[in-house]
This record gives sequence, C-alpha cells and structure tokens, in this order.
Amino acid sequence: MDFIPVNKPLLNGNERKYLCECIDTGWISSEGPFVKEFEQKMSASVCRKYGVSVSNGTAALEVAVQALGIREGDEVIMPAFTIISCSMAVAKVGAVPVLVDSNIHTWNMNVEEIEAKITPKTRAIMVVHLYGLPVEMDNVLSLAKKYNLKVIEDAAEMHGQTYNGKPCGSFGDISTFSFYPNKHITTGEGGMVVTDDEELAERCRLLRNLCFKKDVRYVHDEISGNYRFTNLQAAVGLAQLERLDEFVKRKREMGRYYTEALEDVKGIQLPIPKTEYADNIYWVYGIVLNKDIKPDNKTIQKLLAAEGIGARTFFWCIHEQPVYQGQGMFQNERYPNAEYLARKGFYIPSGLALTQEQMECVVCKVKKVMTQLG
Repeated sequence: MDFIPVNKPLLNGNERKYLCECIDTGWISSEGPFVKEFEQKMSASVCRKYGVSVSNGTAALEVAVQALGIREGDEVIMPAFTIISCSMAVAKVGAVPVLVDSNIHTWNMNVEEIEAKITPKTRAIMVVHLYGLPVEMDNVLSLAKKYNLKVIEDAAEMHGQTYNGKPCGSFGDISTFSFYPNKHITTGEGGMVVTDDEELAERCRLLRNLCFKKDVRYVHDEISGNYRFTNLQAAVGLAQLERLDEFVKRKREMGRYYTEALEDVKGIQLPIPKTEYADNIYWVYGIVLNKDIKPDNKTIQKLLAAEGIGARTFFWCIHEQPVYQGQGMFQNERYPNAEYLARKGFYIPSGLALTQEQMECVVCKVKKVMTQLG
C-alpha cells in the first residue's frame, strides 16, 4: 500500500461545479458572489448574525484581537498548549499572552486555573477548542461576565461541534474558524470571523481590507493588512458546508473505529469519546504516550513514517517557543500537563478521504510500533 498521509480532504461534492462557475463568469476575486453567500450560510450554521471571511485562521485571530481594541499592555488569558497563531495575534498588537495549563484528559485549557490569572490588565479570555472536544464554556462565560472580560473563541477545529447542544463558534463576543485542508470544511486556505455585534463585524470588514475608508478610496487612517478571501475559496467552502453533517458523522465513525481497534494497546491514552457536554468530533485522532514509554512523539512519528504511515506531533507549548524565550517572555513558567502533551501526543491519519482499508493498515502499524517499544 502507498504511503498514507496524515490528512487528505474530501472534494467530491459540488466543488468542481462551483469553481467552474467562478471561472466561466470571471468572478475569481474577493468581490465574487460566492463570498457573501458563504459568509451568510457559514455564520448561520453556528447561529451567528455576521460572518467576515478572511485569508486564513491566523488572520481571523489577528482581525478578532484588533477589532476588540486590545492593545499594548493589555493581557489575554489563553492555553499554554495551542498553536502559536493564538499568542501571535495577541503579541502582534503589543498585548501580553497569559497562559494556563491543560486538562490532561480533554487536552483543552484547564478552566479552573483562569480566575487566578485575572488582573486589572486582563481584557479577554481566548478559548481554544482542541482536537475534538470543546472547552468547558460555562465557567469561562461566568468569569467573563463577573470581571467584564471579552471572550475570543477559537473554533478553528470545531466545525459541526456543539457544547450542550449549542454550536461551537457561537459563544465568544467574537469567534473564529479556519478552513485549512485538515479541517472538516476546507477552502485550501481561509478563515472566518463570526459575531452577533454589527459594529464588530463592520470593524472586521475594514481590518481585512487595508482599512479603506468608505468615502475616500486609497486614504487610510489605520495600518491593517490584506486578508481578503476569494470567490474561488468561497465556492469550495460552500460545497463543503453543504456536506458538514455527513462529514461530522464520518469523523465520529472513524473515531469509534480507531478507539475500538486500539483500546487494548498498552502504553497509550486514547481520546475521550464524550464528556457531559459534548461527544468527541475527532477533528484528528490523537494519541498520547504513557509516561512509562521512554520515546517521545517525534520518535513515534519517525517509526510510523518508516512503516508508510503519516503522523504528526501535537502543538508545542507557547511558553517554550524559542521566539518568545528569545524575548525574555514566560521566564521560569511551567505548565506540566501542556508540556507532557506536547512531548507525548501525536495524531494518526484522520482525513475524510481515508478509506477503511487504510485505517486498518494504520491500526496494524501502530500496534506493530508499540509492540516494538515494549
């Protein structure tokens, strides 16, 4: 069997049809009609009034932070264990990321640690739903109300997921999505900011488009960026969104198969199938090595690659990023659960285009590698 990549998207719906329409009509830029349609339908799918498409998930976070008026000296509480985009969006405006450790079972931020990190400088809590299960939102929302804080909800990995029956992406003052190829909905690259606040939405539209003034073009009062989203991307996204329920069902089937097939393998922690507030959506199928397994996730990645199986390590901790250490940030800070997940966590092929035969092969090779490690 050929090498099995960690992800391959499924693009066999209306993607080709809608892309051909873009080409035939000549509408390929950010001015095309699919952009507005995708924004409306994507935001509606998570019970939001407004959606503002952008060039990628990182841009969505940057636009969200700037739209909220977070600035130099402000503090934003976020997980220590997440992709660097979250902290970069905060650091880019001169604000300070304030970190909390992970819940070792759900792999999300430990919400019980948030309140102790709140200071007079705290402006927002950035929630990041990770790997398949949402953050426990009730406590977060209660703290935000108590201390008058904004909530930035990063739902990049949560297309189709709910928390107590309410869509992820509907909880923040402002929420963000990514449409990278490994997401349940992909546009190749792309992202979106969603909100119920009309003024925030308009602010996001300005920030994504160089802050062009409405009345005088090419005259700018602020420095922003070009984060526009094309009609071609929106065409793909719309076709993907039409199948979201099907994709979520498929992901959960894949998760159940992997769990049943791997539950007897010694030395690993498998993802939790459900919590009291959500069933796992298995954005990817993550595995965490037990503490008594000496090799780390990079070793496992290499061993699986040698067997023709793609694997990818979990995110690296924010406080251990060289770019921040070089700036003297997070000195002497430790987040043991986050550090453990970063060193011992990895995920196996989980893309929607994965076949049953390929999954069986993945299981066989994971078992082989774990047996070799004793």
